[in-house]
Amino acid sequence: MHAIVIEDKHLVWAEVPDPEPAEGEVIVDVTASAVNRADVLQRQGLYPPPSGASDYPGLECSGVISAVGPGVTGHHVGERVCALLAGGGYAERVAVPAGQLLPVPAGLSLVEVASLPEVACTVWSNVVDRDRLRPGETLLVHGGGSGIGTFAIQLGAALGARVLVTARAEKHERLRALGADLAIDYQTQDFVRVVRDHTGGRGADVVLDIIGAKYLARNVEALAVEGRITVIGMQGGRAAELDLSRLMAKRGRVSSTSLRARPAADKARIVAGVRDQVWPLVAAGLVKPVIHSTFALAEAAEAHRLMESGDHFGKILLQR
Repeated sequence: MHAIVIEDKHLVWAEVPDPEPAEGEVIVDVTASAVNRADVLQRQGLYPPPSGASDYPGLECSGVISAVGPGVTGHHVGERVCALLAGGGYAERVAVPAGQLLPVPAGLSLVEVASLPEVACTVWSNVVDRDRLRPGETLLVHGGGSGIGTFAIQLGAALGARVLVTARAEKHERLRALGADLAIDYQTQDFVRVVRDHTGGRGADVVLDIIGAKYLARNVEALAVEGRITVIGMQGGRAAELDLSRLMAKRGRVSSTSLRARPAADKARIVAGVRDQVWPLVAAGLVKPVIHSTFALAEAAEAHRLMESGDHFGKILLQR
């Protein structure tokens, strides 16, 4: 088969050995994959795959099962699926633990659904499973035009929350169309002041942050009493100073998570939660894929350049 390999921080389309299914795994013939920020970091040498994962980038895919390994039940050759991966999505075939497979929701093509597993699992595991977002609460999403952001807006709105987002001004109209109650231009506006004004001084109950250090203290200022901040990215740096008295005064919580290196059992639990709680919303059309553009798998380097520019809105796909 062929796959994208990383050579001296460059993406190269190369012939590689076919994967074999281990105990509890299936082989998926890949129809499409998607580009995530983690793939760019891996290419740059900043985010190596966890032990035992494929060296090829790609944290999600869609396709058709072509082989079923020992110990797998409930799946069969020819089944159309999408999957959460620890790596290997930029390839013609990939081995996937059966617990990380998801069905294709009604109404979506096999290409479209490749945009969903990573963002759905990331957003659900943090906003719903961890931070317990409730109807009527306020969700603040940083990076509203990203794949994570566009999904979080829709899921938050579908769950009955008020959704506020930060993004470049040129993306605001599309963000409101997805369900954002308010879009904030982080280049010209102080999101802390805007959030507090919009909520009558209360602040955000849940903050989903891909920026990291740069926003940490300001997120605390924008937080409501009993609010929860989850940091899932470090685009704005890794180290910051935090005034704990401000956090304690609000009885707030700051946590950070990553998805890629979690144990297989934990990922399977998250995937099951997404299947049970999010996939019905997708099938009903309340949460939809937001796809900026699609590249051929062999043109992954061009897709990475677009990701790094920040000019995309939603997901960037790679199709065989």
